[in-house]
Amino acid sequence: MQLLFNGVPNLAVAEMSPWLDLRVPPKTEKLAFVEAQTHRRILKTHLPVDALVYSPQAKYIYIGRDGRDVLWSMYNHHANANDKFYTTLNDTPGRIGPPLLPPPHDIRQYWHDWMDKDGYPFWPFWENVRSWWQIRKLPNLLLVHFNDLKRDMPAEMRRIAHFLDIPIDEARWPYILEYCSFDWMKKNATKTVPLEGMLWNGGAQTFINKGTNGRWKDTLTPEEISTYETRTIDELGAECAHWLAHGSID
Repeated sequence: MQLLFNGVPNLAVAEMSPWLDLRVPPKTEKLAFVEAQTHRRILKTHLPVDALVYSPQAKYIYIGRDGRDVLWSMYNHHANANDKFYTTLNDTPGRIGPPLLPPPHDIRQYWHDWMDKDGYPFWPFWENVRSWWQIRKLPNLLLVHFNDLKRDMPAEMRRIAHFLDIPIDEARWPYILEYCSFDWMKKNATKTVPLEGMLWNGGAQTFINKGTNGRWKDTLTPEEISTYETRTIDELGAECAHWLAHGSID
């Protein structure tokens, strides 16, 4: 978004780039807002490829992250959810499956449920990664990894700009980087978090938590880590498993 708008501090990112999979606000309201946009549209989804109408006219960026880090981040979102979160997700028309319940207090139990039931209690994990990896060589898809963004965000942003054919104004580059930084997003979280963070205790800044990797290392046992790594190779193949854990496929 900052690349497209050339470094603007007050962009309402969550509103301008809606999460289409989320059932709120209602589809008619959300789609009408998207249709009314006159700028180049940027939409967010958590869907696998086979749940989309994949268009050769669009460009897609898939963000990968180690499943263990995904789980630790997801637990923060789930454990800090408030009553409005559960009312919104459970009572809005269109829900499939049983009502969402609060998570267990023990994150290791949460981990085992996620592993045993493939992404429980949210969306399947392995098929999501696998579906995007399988089409990684299509010219209108770019794979980006969380680790690479952490290692060298300026380089990754230039790679993204090149893929999207967005020229970089070097005079604005420092501002673009600043407004994409974790610290800026944390400070201005209401502009980047769905529904301005009203679904979480502590608001939007709770949703944008730490932005770090490897917190699972102090909790999971060596056996649990080995089980995950073996499962990743079995589900995704060795090359994809390596990318998911480390990033950098180019």
